[in-house]
Amino acid sequence: MKQDFAETLAIQALGWIAADDDIFTAFLAASGAAVADLRALASDPAFLAAVLDFLLQNDAWVQGFAEAAGIRPELPMQAAAVLAGPGAAHWT
Repeated sequence: MKQDFAETLAIQALGWIAADDDIFTAFLAASGAAVADLRALASDPAFLAAVLDFLLQNDAWVQGFAEAAGIRPELPMQAAAVLAGPGAAHWT
């Protein structure tokens, strides 16, 4: 998976998260991000990886996003790995 596709997918996931008030509130609380900062943060691959990591915490969210985006449900995990980079891999 290429970096630009992973970033686009993460931005789509952020939009999906933002469309659900309950999930969005949980995301803001977990990330510490402010709504006013999201546009600037959306250009940071580390933040986009965190968006996908948040989404991946709940199988129902992954399925819901995958269905809405018309993608395979494993793509968010693959995109998160690309955005986090090779140093983020945990083998334990």
